[in-house]
Amino acid sequence: MKKTGAELARFALEQVGVTHTFGIPGVHNTELYDQLNLSRQITPIQVTHEAGAAFMADAVSRVSDSIGTIVVVPAAGLTHAASGIGEAFLDGIPMLVICGGTRNDLEFEFQLHQMDQHQFMKGLTKETFLVKSHQDVIPMLYEAYGIATSGEPGPVFVEIPVNIQLMAGEVSDMPAYHPLEKGNVKADLSDALNEAAELIRSAKRPCIFAGWGSRDAAPELTTLAERLTAPVATTLQGLSVFPADHPLHVGMGIGPSTVPAAQKAFEDCDCLIAIGTRFSEIPTGSFGAKVPENLIHIDINPDALGANYPAKVGIAGDAQAVLQGLLETLGNDTGTRDRAKAALEELISTSKSAYREEWYGHDSKGRVNPARFFDGLDRSLGSDAIIVVDDGNHTFLAAELLPVHRVKGFICPSDFNCMGYAAPAAIGAKLASPSSDVVAVIGDGAFTMTCMEILTASRNKLGIVYYVFNDGELSQIAQAQDLPYNQKTCTVMGELNVAAIAAATGAEYLEILSNKNAEGVAKDALSVARGGKPVIVNVLIDYSKKTAFTKGTVQTNFKRFPVGTKVRILGRSLYRRLVP
Repeated sequence: MKKTGAELARFALEQVGVTHTFGIPGVHNTELYDQLNLSRQITPIQVTHEAGAAFMADAVSRVSDSIGTIVVVPAAGLTHAASGIGEAFLDGIPMLVICGGTRNDLEFEFQLHQMDQHQFMKGLTKETFLVKSHQDVIPMLYEAYGIATSGEPGPVFVEIPVNIQLMAGEVSDMPAYHPLEKGNVKADLSDALNEAAELIRSAKRPCIFAGWGSRDAAPELTTLAERLTAPVATTLQGLSVFPADHPLHVGMGIGPSTVPAAQKAFEDCDCLIAIGTRFSEIPTGSFGAKVPENLIHIDINPDALGANYPAKVGIAGDAQAVLQGLLETLGNDTGTRDRAKAALEELISTSKSAYREEWYGHDSKGRVNPARFFDGLDRSLGSDAIIVVDDGNHTFLAAELLPVHRVKGFICPSDFNCMGYAAPAAIGAKLASPSSDVVAVIGDGAFTMTCMEILTASRNKLGIVYYVFNDGELSQIAQAQDLPYNQKTCTVMGELNVAAIAAATGAEYLEILSNKNAEGVAKDALSVARGGKPVIVNVLIDYSKKTAFTKGTVQTNFKRFPVGTKVRILGRSLYRRLVP
């Protein structure tokens, strides 16, 4: 049969369950866009910038079972999208990157957009593919999807030359997609599971550290924690894998950069069960965490096992399957604990309450106290809400002060740590989960990077609430500059007219100027958003009180400096405070 490459690509994308694509049409993909427009399953979404397209696709993969997919033009379209592709790559998020390509049936060089895209994508993707014939299209897209979603997930790049998209070519068939079946994890890992079970049985105070890799194992994770009476800390990216209202939940991270509940509950940990985490920089507080000798490390990526902290038992595998096997291996024989369940839960509860009261007692001097804002937001949201957070000081305020109740209900940039994520990612989350309330919390610096993407939300009648933490600075770095330099270089933004941005993007404008109206405005904003209109809420936030994460991480890094460097930094800081 004869089919155009665009027809074949549409068929393949439908077969693997794509629901939306994101991008901007150009001369190298108009035929593919025409086919996507004919699809009853796939909706192509026009964006304002390809970076936004990649962040939207990333969010689709994070909150749903569909794979986020971008369709971009070669060269400039792909380079614009690179930040979002890189975020997905380092965070382990599956993505299909479909890109047009220059013609491969001409003898001419220096075609429009001609560049070695595969060399460019090599460090940002798991694999790259170049379609050379019509017969390649379907099998390559199936293989790309399989690679993107298997093992540790990530983006995969597929270049389809424009002539193959546009012209009809001979193909033998159009096969349906059949996913690969998973093997018997317990049989493959029985020795490792037995070793892990013995370590757990001999432990007096086991603790659990869970990351994004355990997102599909929430029931097993909860069962394990309750069976062992083990406190549970999560990574930043994995905040939603364990419910914040569970009495064994202690917060984000391990080590001296964590909130008091986590520090106290993990103080005498003699066996750490780490699930779906790579022990990366943020959740370990710049690697300031002390990990016990008896570390059981479970991750789908074998290269992550023991990479930063030596593991007594390393198990490479899918978190859900491994935890099912571990629970079965343990049975009811979980050893003897020296910590009573009621006492541990009371310790966690009182530590959380005391930390909250500490924040409530902070004088925000007429601006909005972060704890009061997040409490008002939490009371306005249902348990089904999705919270999208950007990169900045607000990230760690949210991690410490906003309870997350829903699995996959909190998404943010993590290891790539890209500012500008939340405004477009909230759009992807809302498209993937239209019945859920979606709110974004964004610092004013990150907001200015991608705020015009709210035009896409307005155009598609997506009711999303954007909370802009407005203090006129790039506050996370400004705080880091304050002590050693006593000056803020290139981190003071000046006044931002948020109301004007709302008017320009077709969004409703509201504001929270003090603690008094936080909850009321949050409810009003959701009411408007549920009618299909985006809302921008200007929050005059107070950043003067530092998070536990910021204080702990600064101390950890300062301790590592050589003595001479410490003296130089402290001397400079003192001098600049005494001599203006």
